[in-house]
Amino acid sequence: MPAVASRIAHPFARTGFLVVTGCYWAFTLSDGALRMLVLLHLHAQGQTAWGLALLLLPYEIAGVFTNLAGGFLGARFGLKPLLVTGLLLQAVACQMLAVDSEDLTLGWVMLTQVLSGVAKDFAKTASKSYVRKLAPDAKAGALFRAVAVLTGSKNAIKGFGFFVGGALLATLGFQSTNVAIAVALTGMTALALALLPRVPGTPDKAVTSVFAHDSAVNWLAAARLFLFGSRDAWFAIALPLFLTTIWHWQSSGVGGFLAVWVIGYGLVQSLAPQLTRTDQLAAGMRRTLTMTLALLVPIAMTVVALATEAWADWQREIVLGGLLLYGAVFALCSSLHSWLVVALAGADTVVERVGFYYAANAAGRLVGLLLSGWLYDAWGGDADGLLATLVAASVAVLLAAGMLAPTLRRPH
Repeated sequence: MPAVASRIAHPFARTGFLVVTGCYWAFTLSDGALRMLVLLHLHAQGQTAWGLALLLLPYEIAGVFTNLAGGFLGARFGLKPLLVTGLLLQAVACQMLAVDSEDLTLGWVMLTQVLSGVAKDFAKTASKSYVRKLAPDAKAGALFRAVAVLTGSKNAIKGFGFFVGGALLATLGFQSTNVAIAVALTGMTALALALLPRVPGTPDKAVTSVFAHDSAVNWLAAARLFLFGSRDAWFAIALPLFLTTIWHWQSSGVGGFLAVWVIGYGLVQSLAPQLTRTDQLAAGMRRTLTMTLALLVPIAMTVVALATEAWADWQREIVLGGLLLYGAVFALCSSLHSWLVVALAGADTVVERVGFYYAANAAGRLVGLLLSGWLYDAWGGDADGLLATLVAASVAVLLAAGMLAPTLRRPH
């Protein structure tokens, strides 16, 4: 991490990059833990897959609008207030969940998910934009490395958060764990206020700037929508419930596997510049299309394992292996996407572009979440349900690849 920060040529880059990354780590640790807490606790209380999808729906809906709002607010008022607000809102959401069980109504949980969704998107938009602001003159390769480290380490920490959430739910319980997370986030908010570098905004920035982008960014955003829809179609609801109800894994085991998946995903993201061996934008566009189509291979492996009785003895190994391979390929796609959208933006317009781009990301997660809950229940809530979500994921991959095709001309 220090080596990456030292390559970013800017007066406060060394400390600024590390402080921003530390804040983003703290937030995403809490975000991963909170998702496991809500998902596994409410499923244990009798919620169906579709019911859980509806409960988490406000989190994803909020993301579509708050990424856009975050892009505008960050551009107008600066990045520090945006990131601090994200940390604080997540602390409030956790504290709200720490009520007595009889007060934990569905409406109350949905409200906490709205706050958590707003918090996530403010924190993400600010953190990704900080990298570009701290390195306004960075070459494409150096910028790719910086974005890859921030994004990859964040996802590794989020994976650890899945494990923490599952383990603490099994040991401390739902209420105490939320209190602990809220206290930790409050402390991180205080540190952020003291240590985050100030990046002033532009007070006269117009709201329309959030939507004013060139065609390459628009096509990337469309591809991002389908890319993340493909992942969450099986990952958001169907897979955790399949592991719990069909394979009879305990909450700590489910959290542990998802932790391994996301940690590995994050590590591959961090290594994306070395693995993809590209630091030019036009080559990056082509490599992104190739990696997107490669996602069909692990999906096909998993579908065959679930649908073919002849492979029943090896079903678990093939399913888990296919999902891990999907995670590795997806990580390369995601890292390339994140670099391209930041690199295509100038330092003065990065906040609006990141906000717009991640609004598309949130829309994809929203569609994937709904498909995950609906298809899993509609197809029996068992192996057939997971199979249906994987078929939907393959369709989304093809659509994502189609959206990338117009970007293959050299971006301006």
